Amino acid sequence: MTAFGNPSRIERLRTRMAQAGIDLIVSFKPENSFYLTGFNPIIYSHPVIALLPREGEAQVLLHALRDDHARASSFVRDIRLYGAWSTKVTMGLHWQAALQSLVTEAGFANAVIGIEEDFLPVSRHRELQGLFPGASFKDVSGLIMSTRLVKDADEIENCRAAARIADVGMDAAVEAVRAGGSERDIALASMAAMNRFWADTFPDKEVCDFGSLEGGAQNGLWTWALAGERMFMNCDNPTQRRPAQGECVSIFIWTIINGIHAENERTVMVGEVPEANRRALTSILEIREELFPLLKPGTPISALFNGTKAGLEARGYGKYLPGRIGHGIGLGAHEHPSLDARTDIPLEPGMIFTLEPNLRMPGIGATQISDTVLITPDGCEFLTQSVGGLITA
Repeated sequence: MTAFGNPSRIERLRTRMAQAGIDLIVSFKPENSFYLTGFNPIIYSHPVIALLPREGEAQVLLHALRDDHARASSFVRDIRLYGAWSTKVTMGLHWQAALQSLVTEAGFANAVIGIEEDFLPVSRHRELQGLFPGASFKDVSGLIMSTRLVKDADEIENCRAAARIADVGMDAAVEAVRAGGSERDIALASMAAMNRFWADTFPDKEVCDFGSLEGGAQNGLWTWALAGERMFMNCDNPTQRRPAQGECVSIFIWTIINGIHAENERTVMVGEVPEANRRALTSILEIREELFPLLKPGTPISALFNGTKAGLEARGYGKYLPGRIGHGIGLGAHEHPSLDARTDIPLEPGMIFTLEPNLRMPGIGATQISDTVLITPDGCEFLTQSVGGLITA
């Protein structure tokens, strides 16, 4: 069950599978295979394939070298292997033949199979069509993502822990700005503090992120800082540049605990900044407060964007309207949905997203403030809670 009494993720997904006429989901996307199995190998050079039938027991097919790790962490009991690794007994050298056997033996070779078209390379899509010529395929990318929108109790607990770590990182980053550090000094101080806090406070929780087919992410406690005109880079590796007096510096933090992300972003004023920068920051802080009453179940996401739009226009910033004012967060640091004018999804208890109305004014200045917010039955809870407002160094 979720924290608010809804069916668990698997039950909710199976309900959607029935509504869409999907017999079996074959999942390759790292975030989704983790969602369906609880197993993250960190590196995905050998695919981890989760199989979820509409009815019956789930399975996971993975390379033999991941066997011990998977059995120690997955909640799926039926684990099958491919490849060659020491004394491990496998279904064959290649995942293609093993998957063909599993699906055929389970009676799904001619069924409706759900696949992730937003993730699968064209070549792998063709491989699946060749393996199961009698099956029909349907895209379940949106179906799974819709299910991920509402978090289960364990996901909320993990996000709350990730947010605590992010707060520690933000405090350390702000202190590093005050000490006169460079962008890189700020990032290093923040990440060191977060890693120490993680080790001391959450000894049984993992901070690894999801890797790709060509690399992994052993540690997902990330901070980067961008000063002055570099704020317009939005996402870049921190440099040795030191924020100058009269500039602003943006601090960005992403953290992850047991697969669930949190985000905390602040803008720090270094000394006396130009009035235009201070006014922009003050305006964004006011607009965030104006949005707070809307952060409750039933509010369409578009209402949050439109509230921001009205607030910016009323303050003379109409020509700087952003495309969105936040995004979903969970297994992905940036996931569905975008908080924009087109998204009419109503807020529900258990949804988690970032709230980050911001301004980008070329040649003048920029703001960057973001918090991770949980929708509750009565309103909302800010999971990130580090000091906000006008922050000075």
